[in-house]
This record gives sequence, C-alpha cells and structure tokens, in this order.
Amino acid sequence: MTARPICIIGSNRIPFARSFTQYFGLTNQDLMTAAIQPLVQKFGLNGERIGEVACGAVLKHSSDWNLTREVVLGSGLSAETPGYDIVQACGTSLEAAICVGNKIALGQIEVGIAGGMDTNSDLPFVMDREFNKAMMKMGKAKTLIDRIRPFTELGLKDLKPQMPGVVEPRTHLSMGQSCEKMAQEWEIARADQDQLAFESHNKAAKAYEEGFYNDLISPFSKLNKDNNLRADTTVEKLSTLKPAFDRSPKATLTAGNSTPLTDGAAAVLLVSEEWAKKRNLPVLAKITHVEVAAVDFVGGEGLLMAPAYAVSRLIEKAGLTLQDFDFYEIHEAFAAQVLCTLKAWESEKFCRERLGRRQAMGKIDRSKMNVKGGSLAVGHPFAATGARILGAAAKILNEKGSGRCLISICTGGGMGVTAIIEK
Repeated sequence: MTARPICIIGSNRIPFARSFTQYFGLTNQDLMTAAIQPLVQKFGLNGERIGEVACGAVLKHSSDWNLTREVVLGSGLSAETPGYDIVQACGTSLEAAICVGNKIALGQIEVGIAGGMDTNSDLPFVMDREFNKAMMKMGKAKTLIDRIRPFTELGLKDLKPQMPGVVEPRTHLSMGQSCEKMAQEWEIARADQDQLAFESHNKAAKAYEEGFYNDLISPFSKLNKDNNLRADTTVEKLSTLKPAFDRSPKATLTAGNSTPLTDGAAAVLLVSEEWAKKRNLPVLAKITHVEVAAVDFVGGEGLLMAPAYAVSRLIEKAGLTLQDFDFYEIHEAFAAQVLCTLKAWESEKFCRERLGRRQAMGKIDRSKMNVKGGSLAVGHPFAATGARILGAAAKILNEKGSGRCLISICTGGGMGVTAIIEK
C-alpha cells in the first residue's frame, strides 16, 4: 500500500503567556478550546464530523481524564468527532500530529486536528499517598468511628500538599539541572547561550513587526501577543542575570537563556491531498518523514540529547544530509540544549561512537535556524510547542514557495521527536 501525503493546511494558537500572569486560573480545557475554535471557524468546519482530534497536556488534573474529548465538544465541531489524549512530554503535539498524520497516510481518515496545551497557572496539587490511603479507607468504612480512625494515624507531613513538577523521577533532577550538566560536559560557554537567546527575541520581535504571526495567533484573555517576548533585550542585559539551576562557579544557565514556565495552546489542521482539493484549499506543506528516539539519560547520556540521535536516523532514512534543509526549527528548551545538539552533530567522535556514522554530520547554517524566533522568546507551554513549530514552519515554507524544514524537539524522559516537512 502506498502512503498518502500528509498535508498541513492551517494552524492556530493563542498567545503564549508567562505562567501566573494573563491566564492565571484558566484551565487546560479553556486554553485548548480557545486555540481550536478559530481554526474550526477559519476552515468552515462548524458542525462537521472530522476524523479525529488528538491533543495532550503534560500537567493536568485527574478530572481531565477525557480532556481532548471535552475540548471537541466545545470546539464547534460535530459532537460525533472522536477525541483522545496523548502525552510525550514537550514533544506531545508533534507526536499527536504524527498519530493523526499516520491515519491520513493509511487512508483511515481524511482530516484531523493535532494540538497541545499546558498551564502552570492551574496546577493539580495532590496530597501525600498516606492521606490518599486514609481517604480510601474512610470511603469503605461503615461506622463513624471507622471513618475517623484512618486520619488519627496521619502525621503533619502527610497533610502537606505536593506541588507537581517536571523533575525526573529516576535522577531527581529538573530539566534545568540536567541541562546544566550537559552544558558543562559539552563546554558550552555562557556568552554563546546569551547570544542565542538574544537572537531568538530579536527574530521573534521582527516577525511580529512584519505581521508574520497575524494569521497564526488568535487573541485570548485580553492578550494579543506572546508576553514573554522582550524586544528590547540585549546581550549585555542577559549577561547580568544570575545562574538559575546551579550556584557553582561553572554554572551558565539563567532565566534569560532558558525558557520560562509558560501557559498556552496550539493546534494544526492535517488533511489528505484529496480533501484539500475538494475544498479548494492550498496545502502549505507536507509531513514527509518522522523519527522519535530515546536515550539512557540515567546511564550517562544527557537528558536532552535524544534529538541528536533522532535527526541522524531521520535524515539517513530520508536520504539527506544535515545541510539539505532550507530551514531548521530546533526547540529552544534551553539555549545550552540547542548548542549541545549542534556541537554533537559537528563532533566526529560523537557521530562515530554514538551515532554509528563514518564522519561528523557537520555544521548547519545558523541563519536558517528558528528564523521567526524560538521558544526562548515566545515561551514554551510544554505540550503546545510541537504544534506551534509545525504551524509556523509550514507557513515559512509556503511563503518561500518551496523547500524543506527540519523540526527537532527535545523532551523530558530523555526523548526526542523530529520531523521533516516539505513544500
């Protein structure tokens, strides 16, 4: 069976906001619904049953066990449209696009929406397990005394709520702490990280001035643009910030060269070529190749180095070299992570010993990387970043009229989700 092309015909997101600011108290469902509704309206899908909607959130309440389906019911789509949740850390919405795209490629569906959302401004605090056990025992008890007894066995520590976080259970390190270790291992200079962060803000600010984001973002909650963007930042300002994850003299990661906690949601509309032709809708770009990888970060590899492996396999399967791209969209979880990945591809030793290659993959043209700004500037709502990148990259290729873009996203858990899209 020949796989059908996976076509991107549109995307939409809400402005990304620093956590605990504009979207404080709003839910994941609020954010994702606000991102999908305009997409549905733009392409005349109100009341229509489409193949499926796949979305996800990294941090969500237990009551959101059917989150995407609830979003569908408020999206304007027909209630007969299926929806399901998917989670793969920061690669969630790109993985969702892969899942929807695969069904289109196989002819199982004609059209679907992939997306992701996250908010740190409505965190699901949980109680200690001992408190949970007491609550369950109370639920089974038949007498008042038996209901009270489990709570008499609790200590004060058992009553303290636990704040959710993105600390790795296996290493007990946050992403920032893990990336700091990577930066030191790969000898990534603080000045280079600050320079990359400055360039990200500068490019995003210019993209806003040129109107690039006008048809990619729908205003929401009195916000019209990403409020993390600092158009007036300078390398000098960034250089004054103190290290954020390590206080040792070697520390290099700061709040300025790391993504902030961010709230937001993004969605992309994927269709078959036949569906697009019937609707007389232009195809912005097509997803042609994908690859997902994981590394043993517990055993010594850097937590966020999986994209280095995934991209190597991706371009090998596609019959391409690292230089065969017009654009590169590399998720800027941390400036150091991007620079570690680039340095790994340039390292003959790494490429030979870790990737099984005969020689280094080589350098990329940095002027082609994240040309409209990256996560350091616009922010990083964990599960939303993949759809944000996919939509923007498709528009970039469509405006050029031809070309090829490499997408690379690092994730928690030592994974990397990558893709190639072409016009």
